[in-house]
Amino acid sequence: MSMLSFERKYRVRGGTLIGGDLFDFWVGPFYVGFFGVTTIFFTLLGTTLIIYGAAQGPTWNLWQINIAPPDLSYGLALAPLLEGGLWQLITFCAIGAFVSWALREVEISRKLGIGLHVPFAFGFAILAYVTLVVFRPVLLGAWGHGFPYGILSHLDWVSNIGYQYLHFHYNPAHMIAVTFFFTTTLALSLHGALILSASNPGEGKPVKTPEHEDTFFRDAIGYSIGALGIHRLGLFLALASGFWAAVCIIISGPFWTRGWPEWWSWWLELPIWA
Repeated sequence: MSMLSFERKYRVRGGTLIGGDLFDFWVGPFYVGFFGVTTIFFTLLGTTLIIYGAAQGPTWNLWQINIAPPDLSYGLALAPLLEGGLWQLITFCAIGAFVSWALREVEISRKLGIGLHVPFAFGFAILAYVTLVVFRPVLLGAWGHGFPYGILSHLDWVSNIGYQYLHFHYNPAHMIAVTFFFTTTLALSLHGALILSASNPGEGKPVKTPEHEDTFFRDAIGYSIGALGIHRLGLFLALASGFWAAVCIIISGPFWTRGWPEWWSWWLELPIWA
């Protein structure tokens, strides 16, 4: 109910990036805006194209449906619809929907008078996707280097990339990305557990204050990063995870074509081993 009482402060004119007051309206609790309209358009069109591609056969099995990118022979050209053109259109719709959603988040943030941290963070997720289906294929000279749209086919693509470079875990950027992913999990689990333990006490017991939370970590590890600090740390860890994940795949192929274990030969040649 507290959210309902806040609606009057939130539902104000302005804050839009495009369209002025034309699309400045809500449907129920959802703000629409110009970029809400474009999000719906690209989402519906992309989904329809996926269903159309699945209808071309050979199966309706959700696990086996596959929308493949064009053959490498097409390079960076437009391919016929059923020979990769569908993949190109779906990719365009996906990027359009993701970017529209991020810009809609910008408009909502402007209305609320808060920072743009959420759309900025979402932008890193978009970066990771665009790296796989646009940046890397462009650097390699063919759309066929993008991943296919399908569950099992996508997993096969990931597996094949790993074997293509002999042992992908030896990719140094992959090591950094995985470290950040695991550390994000650790930080989020610690933070979530602490907030639940303080804010969700047993029946009849008082809710604890932030001082209790700070004291726990001061007693446990000698230092508490604080309420604002843990969120800054969480944002940094999550963004670093996505960033280094994008780096690890974009350097595989365009900038390093051999097996990743071979990259570490410089370590074995250091004079300290002699």
